[in-house]
Amino acid sequence: MPKVLRIINRFNLGGITYNVSYLSKYLPAEYETLLIGGPEEEGEESSLFIPESLGLKPIIVHELKRSINPFNDYYAYKKIKQIIKEFKPDIVHTHASKAGAIGRLAAFSCKVPVVVHTFHGHVFKGYFSGFKTSIFKNIERYLSKKSSAIVAISAIQKKELTKEYEVCDAEKTHVIKLGFDLKRFTENKEEKRKNFREKYLLHENELAIGIIGRLAPIKNHSLFIEAIEHVVKNSNKKIKAFIIGDGETKNELINYIKNKGLSCSTEPNANSLFTFTSWIKEIDIALAGLDLVCLTSKNEGTPVSLIEAQAGGKYIITTNVGGIKDILNPNCGALSEANDAETYKKNLLNAVTNFSEVSKNANSASKEVINEFSYTRLCKEMDVLYRSLLSNHKGH
Repeated sequence: MPKVLRIINRFNLGGITYNVSYLSKYLPAEYETLLIGGPEEEGEESSLFIPESLGLKPIIVHELKRSINPFNDYYAYKKIKQIIKEFKPDIVHTHASKAGAIGRLAAFSCKVPVVVHTFHGHVFKGYFSGFKTSIFKNIERYLSKKSSAIVAISAIQKKELTKEYEVCDAEKTHVIKLGFDLKRFTENKEEKRKNFREKYLLHENELAIGIIGRLAPIKNHSLFIEAIEHVVKNSNKKIKAFIIGDGETKNELINYIKNKGLSCSTEPNANSLFTFTSWIKEIDIALAGLDLVCLTSKNEGTPVSLIEAQAGGKYIITTNVGGIKDILNPNCGALSEANDAETYKKNLLNAVTNFSEVSKNANSASKEVINEFSYTRLCKEMDVLYRSLLSNHKGH
């Protein structure tokens, strides 16, 4: 029975936890998997309920944190090495950057037969200065060289990693799309919609436009605010905007809205244009209640919120960053370049103006999206990769 140790950065609410939980639960029965990761950080919601709902019992490595801290990082490394020595995995599979660095170093040190890393996003653009970025690229080149395989979650991401940033070898890099259980985004939609809209005091004639994700500079929420302002000035449609998530830029965003003379609230308020909802665990309820979904990031991996939105039949207005072009069904959204605020605003205004038409198109494509990003497909493809890596290792 092959043993897999799966390591993620941290158990914070987001798509990675769903992805690793389905992989841990639904790989063929002959695999034994142990899932470990760091805790959620301040301003984040814990996602431990996701693996626990599938009967998994993850181990928390409390020193595994987002920020670079030699003391914490060293202790996380020591703890992961200890777990490897006790569990004796045939495969260590790391997900995302911090877990990828510390987890792979520990695996190499313990001579684990097969070491795999999945890039869910990357920090080679928009996060750090040029000097820091070059350090991260060199670290990644070293780790990738020693890894058995690299998984990119879209063809665009593979191209970025192998050609644009040259951190991985193309032959070693496999494209395996994310996979989820997306049924809940199609079930009881009317009832969920009613619950969300009653809670947030929405009238039936108001369009609810939402953005979902961490409140951080890279997510560029100020563009969302400007685009909503543009729609208010140029359309007679009644709209309400929902900022779903939490994080470091929350107060700054509230001030930005107020300085524009626009209304906002952190509680349900029928008279506010913007509502900050904080994190919503039942994102299927939020998506059922929203009419349009936005994303304004300057950099992304493959944002799960957009896969979920499409599964729920929602039309999306997004920046063209990371692997978004690969996951966006042509009927489900409009793209603009990250530095082109004017086109983004026009795209949102167009979606509001032609809402019934764009909504109908997005609804008709939801089945396609659900099939493309199913967890059963993800587990099958990962099983094929694992088997080939294990047999290659035995062959040597």
